Amino acid sequence: MSPPVTPVASAERLPARSEVVVLGGGIGGIATAFELARRGVQVTVVEKGVVSGEQSSRNWGWCRQQNRDLRELPLAQVGLKLWREMNALTGEETGFREKGLVYATTSASDIATWEAWGRAARDHGVDTRMLTADEVSERLPGNAGRWIGGVHSPTDGHAEPGLAVPAMARAAQRLGAVIVQNCAARGFETTGGRVSAVVTERGRIACAALVVAGGVWTGMFLRHHGIKFLQASVKSTSFATMPAAAVIEGGLSMENVSLRRRLDGGYTVGLNGQGQWQASPWGLLQARAFWRTFLARRRNLTYGISRQFLDGPESFARWTADTVSPFERNRVLDPAPDAHLVARGLERIGRLYPALAGLKPAFAWGGMVDMTPDAIPVVSPIGRQPGLYVCSGFSAHGFGIGPGAGLLMADLVTGARPVVDPQPFRYERMVDGTDFGQPGMI
Repeated sequence: MSPPVTPVASAERLPARSEVVVLGGGIGGIATAFELARRGVQVTVVEKGVVSGEQSSRNWGWCRQQNRDLRELPLAQVGLKLWREMNALTGEETGFREKGLVYATTSASDIATWEAWGRAARDHGVDTRMLTADEVSERLPGNAGRWIGGVHSPTDGHAEPGLAVPAMARAAQRLGAVIVQNCAARGFETTGGRVSAVVTERGRIACAALVVAGGVWTGMFLRHHGIKFLQASVKSTSFATMPAAAVIEGGLSMENVSLRRRLDGGYTVGLNGQGQWQASPWGLLQARAFWRTFLARRRNLTYGISRQFLDGPESFARWTADTVSPFERNRVLDPAPDAHLVARGLERIGRLYPALAGLKPAFAWGGMVDMTPDAIPVVSPIGRQPGLYVCSGFSAHGFGIGPGAGLLMADLVTGARPVVDPQPFRYERMVDGTDFGQPGMI
């Protein structure tokens, strides 16, 4: 089943014109619209399904700096600053709590990686602290794991995905943003070489700028216009438990399983790095670009073929402005969770926390994570197509850095001074022969 998401009212009419149109009602698109609306920019969000219906409500809810790739860290820090203010900014409960994050391990290589990261991150002002085995035990009372050490970031936090993104959307609406749901964009038009309109299933919206923030669907939309976007999809499984003893208040990452306390007294549980790569035509064509990522992640991957082979975000589907698109046939991408991963997660939690033995799942869900070859998002204009911007490819980091990405995107669209150096997030690395190197930290 889909995780619960608070509803957002949808505009009844499509505006004839908007200064900026944003495609996608996930956190990247909604955060962009919110920041633009705060500046008085006329902005319209077009969402094929419902706000936060896909991956933005299907993540763990972590808002962290800890163990972010250093290229991404400044954006994560901006995002965390905004998360701390989000209840006040939106006037609603987003579930954000600054309760810290702890990582625990039995691997010496993990310790070495975290120590090296910590030395570099301190130059960015991150409060990160290595933990000895005894300190892990003190910080995790009741935990039966035999950890050799860990790392703690006391200023990181978490929020509730099903509350937070809709709260941001409603706040944007109160500032004048228009949000149209159950309305798929089929393409865009240009005038004099510049984006001039978006064509939707309900009609046309004239605009000066278009931000594509479509999550796993971004690549398909751009390919429709001959624009290359390297993006792979991995299916993930997570679940929420029934209310249980408060063994932790923040987030905890252990080997193969992570959990964080929910507002309802249960836990959101994730299986670290584990997912299913689903074969697809486009995925096979871009295999070379993702080869190093595949080698680095393959130990925890399973493989399969699903509906997306023919009609999903990595298929070769074709359509025109006046025919039904794959976006309309897939209003909300809702992959079934893998039952064996849910069972494995419950077993591990019960083994590591005897007080949680026998814990029951409240609900489980699947999600599709969009990955770039370097696991760094694209938040950028597309130079070859004036007026076109991309805010996508978050590689499982989107919820935490989403508010920061929206702020950066708004800066780029309006020509303001970027809040962080946009160079690591530029689109051109997809097409100019950039060596992606090893994939970033997850």
